[in-house]
Amino acid sequence: MKKQELQKIALERIKILFNEADKAFKEHPERSHKYIKLARKIAMKVNLRIPSELKRKFCKHCYTYLKIGINARKRIRDKKIIYYCKNCKKFTRIPYK
Repeated sequence: MKKQELQKIALERIKILFNEADKAFKEHPERSHKYIKLARKIAMKVNLRIPSELKRKFCKHCYTYLKIGINARKRIRDKKIIYYCKNCKKFTRIPYK
């Protein structure tokens, strides 16, 4: 298989895993965290960037699925979006215009 075909399949699987993580979060949060780690492994295996809308759904430090209001906090300050993970107590700043 070609590299582009592998990346296309991997992207589909990553999107499916993120959807499953969203569904499973309420009942089994640890399972949703496992799905995120698996999605990252797939992306690294085929050298693929996770899309930015999906990147913001997990913590870059502890790789847990973030649900705003439950285990995460989202704030806007000084032209930056700040995601705060309540699990590992770290934050991610993302600039916006």
